[in-house]
Amino acid sequence: MAVLVGKKAPHFEAQAVINGVEFVEKFSLDQYLGKKHVVFFFYPKDFTFVCPTELHAFQENLAEFEKRGVAVVACSTDTEQSHWGWLQMDKAAGGIKGVTYPIVADTNKTISKNYDVLAGDYFYDENDQLQADGELIAYRGLFLIDKEGIVRHQLVNDLPLGRNVEEAIRMVDALQFNEIHGEACPANWNADKEGLEATHEGVADYLKKH
Repeated sequence: MAVLVGKKAPHFEAQAVINGVEFVEKFSLDQYLGKKHVVFFFYPKDFTFVCPTELHAFQENLAEFEKRGVAVVACSTDTEQSHWGWLQMDKAAGGIKGVTYPIVADTNKTISKNYDVLAGDYFYDENDQLQADGELIAYRGLFLIDKEGIVRHQLVNDLPLGRNVEEAIRMVDALQFNEIHGEACPANWNADKEGLEATHEGVADYLKKH
């Protein structure tokens, strides 16, 4: 598994569905450079079970991300037509109707591969035919990208393990706190706590208080 933290987020241009209904060609995260932080997350499949709980959870917290100037973008290896169909299905039926943030279609699986979240192995056999061990779908990867396009946080869960959206918000708060104040965020930090001056004296002072 590649560690992308501290590196430029891999560039891509792909089909996407935005606002729940609109198809967009050549969608790219480059549109947010210099403007917004980005939470870019992968999920395994449309029309599944854990995935809609995550997509709805991000939608329910979308206002919290937006007030922090953060764009939320989802991605899976399904087609844009599959995304669109799932977006038309009611929540009670297992659909994701009401989700408005962009959902990228990584149909050729290159985005998942470049972010190193593609589950399954593929190879060419002796007849030069492409073969795969397991399904080529994305793990539950999440990447927090700053305004310069640098990955500052990443988290990758196995397929059955849903993520905590509140933790994603906490990491946004931590990054923005560091950017504004220049202080580090210690263990279990949240937005109502003080930061940590990254010196021996600062650590000693923090530990005395806590």
